[in-house]
Amino acid sequence: MNGKKYVAEFIGTFWLTFAGCGSAIIAAAFPQVGIGLVGVSLAFGLSVVTMAYAIGHVSGCHLNPAVTVGLAAGGRFPAGQILPYVIAQVIGAVAASALLYVIASGAAGFDVSKGFASNGYDAHSPGHYSMIACFIMEVVMTMMFLFVIMGSTHGKAPAGFAPLAIGLALVMIHLVSIPVTNTSVNPARSTGPALFVGGWALGQLWMFWVAPLIGGVLGGVIYRWLSDEPTGTVEGRA
Repeated sequence: MNGKKYVAEFIGTFWLTFAGCGSAIIAAAFPQVGIGLVGVSLAFGLSVVTMAYAIGHVSGCHLNPAVTVGLAAGGRFPAGQILPYVIAQVIGAVAASALLYVIASGAAGFDVSKGFASNGYDAHSPGHYSMIACFIMEVVMTMMFLFVIMGSTHGKAPAGFAPLAIGLALVMIHLVSIPVTNTSVNPARSTGPALFVGGWALGQLWMFWVAPLIGGVLGGVIYRWLSDEPTGTVEGRA
């Protein structure tokens, strides 16, 4: 069964990266019918909603190393399972980015150096926000994301609505933070595109591991302190 969990995380993170980053790379500024910031935000949120219903019962549908670490910090996930989950997530994101590269490079004028949905700060922030501002944004947004995940999957929360709450939270996160960092809150999602852009994207990738992981731990610990946990919740259900 454990092997199936890792495959589910691979597939789920593949879908999140392919749909979310793909919307930014392929559809965001498409002539006349571009989906823009709102469309990209919805794509990321909907990718989580759809996968949460599809694989939540298999792996918990983390799709994000920061979520996995945050759930462990919040007492919802065994620490011994963190590494294989993170490996599966990163491989899924890289596979999705590779497929996006193949598809996007089929268009005339494609230039991976323009960003390829990578996350960045300073000159590589969409709004040229400073490194400190971007770091704070990623920590706070990931912290609140974990807070919503912990709360919506709590044993006393309304049953069946967690995927909607989590997906909508991710939409809101993107609506606010795309101009700042191009929105990570997910080290796996950041790693995939950065590997293909190289250069500055790899040089700045550290932030999009460190800040989301800090935020994930804070969110998990704060919610664990705030709310009495019912017995039997060891994995974050989506």
